[in-house]
Amino acid sequence: MSNNSHIEQQVEIQSLIAEMNYVHEISRRISEKKPLDVLLAEIMESCKILMKAEVSSLLIYDEKDDILCFQIATGEKGEIIKNIRVNMGEGIGGWVAQNREALLIEDCYKDPRFNREFDRRSKFRTKSMLCVPMIHKDKLIGVLQVINKKDDNLFNERDLNLFKLLSNQCAISIENARLIEVQVRQEVLNRELKTAREIQQNLLPSEVPSFKDLDIAMALIPAKQVGGDYYNIYKVSPKQTLFFISDVSGKSISAALIVSTICSAITTYFQLSKEFDLMEFVKCLNRVLIESTTEEKFATCWFGLYDHSEKKLTSINAGHNTIYIIKENGKVTELMKGGMMLGIADLNFDFEEMILDKNDMIFLYTDGVPEALNISGSFYGDERLINLLKANFSKNSTEILDYLLRDVRNFVNGAEQSDDITCGVIKIL
Repeated sequence: MSNNSHIEQQVEIQSLIAEMNYVHEISRRISEKKPLDVLLAEIMESCKILMKAEVSSLLIYDEKDDILCFQIATGEKGEIIKNIRVNMGEGIGGWVAQNREALLIEDCYKDPRFNREFDRRSKFRTKSMLCVPMIHKDKLIGVLQVINKKDDNLFNERDLNLFKLLSNQCAISIENARLIEVQVRQEVLNRELKTAREIQQNLLPSEVPSFKDLDIAMALIPAKQVGGDYYNIYKVSPKQTLFFISDVSGKSISAALIVSTICSAITTYFQLSKEFDLMEFVKCLNRVLIESTTEEKFATCWFGLYDHSEKKLTSINAGHNTIYIIKENGKVTELMKGGMMLGIADLNFDFEEMILDKNDMIFLYTDGVPEALNISGSFYGDERLINLLKANFSKNSTEILDYLLRDVRNFVNGAEQSDDITCGVIKIL
């Protein structure tokens, strides 16, 4: 071997070592935890430097729309092509993505797959190109491209192999960054939901008011961190108490926002009104919901105004579940009269009145109780609910409620809770 050949070989080896070291350094950097946009920018700049290219670009595959999107392009004309979308099979990048094969093209204008439109838009002249797919676990992540090797040189097979090696690491890093972003967003959402749950819990009475003539127990168990059920008990006057329960359509944050609206509207009404009128109150709340919610959002509600001196209950059921009055002899009265759910239309409401006796039980609830599903897909049901209330009639309100909730848990037998569960027992003393 001549001395010159030996020197050339040494230079080649040193160049290869330098390239491998740089690939290792790039792999280390892009493997670090960082935002996806920062990672993509770093990948592009690293590719351009490693491959000694004028321009580098990256197309991310959108699986939902089956299309490639230029996320970022480095080089003088990079910003011009930043937001171009490419169909699968279209141009060099589209062909590489569709066929999942790498390409080394010495003269792009001689390749029929090359789309000259990109050059026309950017006023850039594409000469040679390396284009490789990014694939991770047989999943297409996107396409990497470098264009025009500097000093008018051409890309070669060694460049292509090096670029393919780098693309594998890029695919892994991009997928990991995506997973991290999903995790971060979920953590943020969980913190927000936790805060929303705390706010919603604060809307509920911190404790059930005590009365000499009533024994009351209430419970609310949301299906998710926040929900659409709500209840409250308001001492309207020394001799009148309002019992209120509602179930907002939908679940989670949207339903919770409407619950907040209901709570705010009720508080405002009590602050501004001089005398309480149940019918006027229901109509006002209905108008507030009509104006502040969309057509598909509404709330079923029950309003029970109890007069302590007369033991009289005035009931308005606005599209809510039947409220049960259970007497000592086992007779069950259903309170259903009222009107449509709130937030739909500005209509009139009806009411019904009844005089209660000592030991009478009022049971109020949302549909999460009778519609609790077990692992076989069966509902807990109204019949089982009423039978349980009758069988435990002699117990106090807290005992009845505890027994009911325990029976519901036993019935569902570990099945996921499908809806918020809210219920209350009021016994006349």
